[in-house]
Amino acid sequence: MNDVPKPGSEGFTEEERAAIKERAKELKTARRRGGGKEKAAADRQDVLNTIAGLPQPDRALAERVHDIITAEAPDLTPRLWYGMPAYARNGKVLCFFLSAHKDEARYSTLAFTGEANLDDGAMWPTTYALTELTPSMEAAIRALVRRAVS
Repeated sequence: MNDVPKPGSEGFTEEERAAIKERAKELKTARRRGGGKEKAAADRQDVLNTIAGLPQPDRALAERVHDIITAEAPDLTPRLWYGMPAYARNGKVLCFFLSAHKDEARYSTLAFTGEANLDDGAMWPTTYALTELTPSMEAAIRALVRRAVS
């Protein structure tokens, strides 16, 4: 199996360890914030700060994705998830943006979790590569978000 570390290997990569630490920090912050409108406002500000700190072109993509998701699904709560912008319903992440820079990939992604209502037969896409957002792509994302929360 490829997932099993080879004898003598370090196990998790440096990036994976950093993601685990980020997630642990997010959980600690969430517990400290408690609940209510103040927590939601602080979580939203964390998302906006994270987006503002992304290098271009990821920042522009994340800004547009954030605008689209919050406009199409205002009931979703913006929050960080493994250090990236995510949007949750009832505390469960429904979709998230992953920066190409952070993931050391050639493209950013918009992904949906099992919480999203995207089911279509026996197989359907849940992750979308993003390199730019044209008006037709923005319309497709709007439709996906509407469907995901339906």
